[in-house]
Amino acid sequence: MKWIKKGLIIRPRRDLDWMLTHAWVPFAERLTGDNYRIYFAGRNNLNLSQTGFVEIDINRPHEVLNFSKRPAFELGALGTFDDSAVIPSWIVNEGGEKYLYYIGWMQGKRVPYYASLGLAFSPDGGQTFQRHSRGPLLERNDIDPYMTASACVRREGNRWRMWYLTNTQWTIENGEPRPKYHIKYAESPDGIHWERKGIVSIDFESEQEYAISRPCVLQENGIYKMWYSHRGENYRIGYAESADGIVWERLDHRAGIDVSASGWDSKMIEYPFVFEHDGAKYMLYNGNDFGREGIGLAVLDK
Repeated sequence: MKWIKKGLIIRPRRDLDWMLTHAWVPFAERLTGDNYRIYFAGRNNLNLSQTGFVEIDINRPHEVLNFSKRPAFELGALGTFDDSAVIPSWIVNEGGEKYLYYIGWMQGKRVPYYASLGLAFSPDGGQTFQRHSRGPLLERNDIDPYMTASACVRREGNRWRMWYLTNTQWTIENGEPRPKYHIKYAESPDGIHWERKGIVSIDFESEQEYAISRPCVLQENGIYKMWYSHRGENYRIGYAESADGIVWERLDHRAGIDVSASGWDSKMIEYPFVFEHDGAKYMLYNGNDFGREGIGLAVLDK
């Protein structure tokens, strides 16, 4: 694979208080024709993340057609698991509803934050979302005792499948707590009640690697293909393949995209979302400082 970068297409806006800085963890959903809605998280003046969207024509991606003036999904009540951040991860359209799987953050003391996966539904076609529950969808348990986040969800017949981030431990590095997380697999009959067996999909390649996140899974010609972020010193985008979606082979050397020589994605590149449009593949992604300058677009070279 070789991805051709098209540059930044979405930037933070100082005139919208929900996205003063950052535009991170993008997800694209086709509206009609060539028009797409891109959901992502922005940060306000307190550095708290909420979910909003922009709409673009994929043929003219640098021309934003519409911004959500307010967050489409706001922070949870003080003290709940998502009172510090609600970050979109994946949307599934089911039975006339949109299922938004999102990352909820709560600030911590001995560790800087706690993260859990939540679920929300939209009553108005994705303009706004309402919580399924005030508690998390995938809470901490004996299989995932530290945190869960960054889910990719697919429905295949009567089986719902999820690939998600889970933390394996917190360590102290240079006097500061640091998480160590990779990607696991879960299944569900309805997209709400999930069975977790501790199946690891993408594991660490070395002792230096400590963060694997934001899986994005497509299926082509009977092969499951996953793009994700992996991190040692700085994030890079990785790639893996699987015959069944459970046992994966890491093929990071085939990802086909890396940091630029200079500019907004010269130090790190992460949080890929890959989608198809009229026979072409597109990738949304973030760059330096976890999306501080915005969201980039790349197109797969045929």
